[in-house]
Amino acid sequence: MFCYQCQETAKNQGCTVRGVCGKTEETANLMDLLIFNLKGASLYGETVMAKGALDRSYGRFFLDALFMTLTNTNFDSRRITDLIRESLVLKDELKVKSGDAGRTITHDSALWHSDNVDEFHQKAREVGVLATGNEDVRSLRELLIYGLKGIAAYAQHAQVLGYEDDEIYRFIIKALAATTRDKTADELVALVLKAGDMAVKTMALLDKANTETYGSPEVTKVNLGVRGNPGILISGHDLKDMEELLEQTKGTGVDVYTHGEMLPAHAYPAFKKYDNLVANYGGSWWRQREEFEAFGGPILMTTNCIVPVKETYQDRIFTTGTAGYPGVKHIPDRKEGGKKDFSGIISLAKTCPPPRQLEDGEITGGFAHTQVLALADKVVEAVKSGAIRRFVVMAGCDGRHKERDYFTEVAKALPDDTVILTAGCAKYRYNKLGLSDIGGIPRVLDAGQCNDSYSLAVIALKLKEVFGLSDINELPISFDIAWYEQKAVAVLLALLALGVKGIRLGPTLPGFLSPNVAKVLVEKFNIKPTTTPQADVKEMMVGH
Repeated sequence: MFCYQCQETAKNQGCTVRGVCGKTEETANLMDLLIFNLKGASLYGETVMAKGALDRSYGRFFLDALFMTLTNTNFDSRRITDLIRESLVLKDELKVKSGDAGRTITHDSALWHSDNVDEFHQKAREVGVLATGNEDVRSLRELLIYGLKGIAAYAQHAQVLGYEDDEIYRFIIKALAATTRDKTADELVALVLKAGDMAVKTMALLDKANTETYGSPEVTKVNLGVRGNPGILISGHDLKDMEELLEQTKGTGVDVYTHGEMLPAHAYPAFKKYDNLVANYGGSWWRQREEFEAFGGPILMTTNCIVPVKETYQDRIFTTGTAGYPGVKHIPDRKEGGKKDFSGIISLAKTCPPPRQLEDGEITGGFAHTQVLALADKVVEAVKSGAIRRFVVMAGCDGRHKERDYFTEVAKALPDDTVILTAGCAKYRYNKLGLSDIGGIPRVLDAGQCNDSYSLAVIALKLKEVFGLSDINELPISFDIAWYEQKAVAVLLALLALGVKGIRLGPTLPGFLSPNVAKVLVEKFNIKPTTTPQADVKEMMVGH
C-alpha cells in the first residue's frame, strides 16, 4: 500500500504497511482500485455528458464512492469490494450510453474486469498513487483527487436532503478524467483552483440544504452533562440521520446525545422541539475509543470519523451511510421516500444503563453566518472602536498528535481583543477554555461542523463589503487552519479560490505536496506552515 492523503501519514511521507488511521493494506489497495475504476468510468461519462444530460444516479454513485474512500470513513473491505463491482457495472453502462463501445481508452486497463477477489487485490497494487511516476504531476493529481473527495462529501450531505447541482457532478467527472491524461503542471494547477471554485459552490449548496430543511442555526447553550435515562450517542455528521433517530426515539424513554461533529446540531431550530435531545457527550473524533466505552449505551456512527473499534463496545456500535467497520452492525440506507430503521439500536438502548457523566456545564454554539451577520453592526462598531483588533480563523480538523496542542496554545496566547472564528472539530482544542467575550461578543464564534466552513467565508466577505474594502486580504483577519483529511483540503482550495492569501496551515504541510508544488502555492498564495504559538500570534497580530 501507499497512502498519504491525511495529515497523520507516517513521517509525513506515506503509510506503506498499515495506515496510521488503522486502515489495512488490503482496504487501502481496494480503495485505490475503486478510484481507478471511477477514473475509467469518468472517461465514458465525459462522452455521455457531451451528448446531453447525465443521469443523476451516476453522479450520486461518484459521490458515494469518493466519500467512502475518505480517511476514517470505511474500513470494511467487503463494502469497498461491493462498490468496485458496482463501479464496473456503471462503467459498462456509460460505455454503452457513450455509443463508443469499441473505443480504446487511453487510461491503461480502464476496462479491466474480474470476479476474482484475489485478482482485485493484485490489480489494486498496480494502480495506486505511485503508478504516476512524475512526482509533481502525481502531487497535483492527488491534490485534485483529495479536493474532489471533500467536495463529494459535502455534496452527498446536500443530496441526502434533496439538494443537487448537475454542475458539481459534471465537474467531478471531468476532473477525474483529466487525471488520466498528460496534463501540464499549469493545466493541473488551473484544475485544482477550479476545484476550489466548485468547493465554494458545493458548500453553499449544503448550507442552503441544511438551513432550508432545519432552519438557520441559532445561538444555543448546549448541556455537557447527562441524565438518568438510557441513551444513544450519535457521532459523525449526518443531520438527516439525526432527525430520523430523534423522531423514532421520541416518547420511548431513550435520550439522544451528540458527539464530535454532531455538536452543532443542537443549534438548528428543527431539533429544539425534541426534549429527548439531551446534551453533547465528549469531544473530538480521536477520543471516541475512550468516550464510546464510557458511554455504556449504543452508538450510531454516521458518515465519517470512525476509528478502529474496541472489543469493549463492538457489540453496541452501529454504522450507517458511508461509514463501515468489519464486524460492526450496519443500518441500511433508506429506500427512496422512506426512512432508516433505527428500531434495533433503540431496543438495545433500553437494555443499557444510563451514560456515565464525563463533565458538566454548558458550551455555546450556533454562530453561523446568519447569526453573526445579525450582530454585524455590533461587530463593526467593536472593530472601529478598537475593542476587536483582529479575527483569527482557526477552523478545520482535530487529530490525536501532541503537536496539535499548538492550536490550544495559540488560543490562550491571543490577546483579549481578538475573536476566534471556528468550524469543524478543531474547536475542541479551545472551545472549553472560557475565553470570555468582548462587549457581549464571545471570543470563540463557532459556526458549526467542518461542513459549515462556508459560513466563515460568508462572514469574511460581508465584512469586506461593510468596510468598503476591495480585497478580502485587507481585512483584520488571519487564517490559522488545522487540517487532517480531505474535506479540509476542499476547504483550503475554497479559500484559495476566494483569493485568501497568507494562510497558515498545520500542524504540518500536506505530505502529498511535492517540493515544487508546495513552492508554487507559497509563491502564489503565501501559504505557510505553522511554527510556534508565540511566534505565529506575534505575526498574526501585525497582519503577517
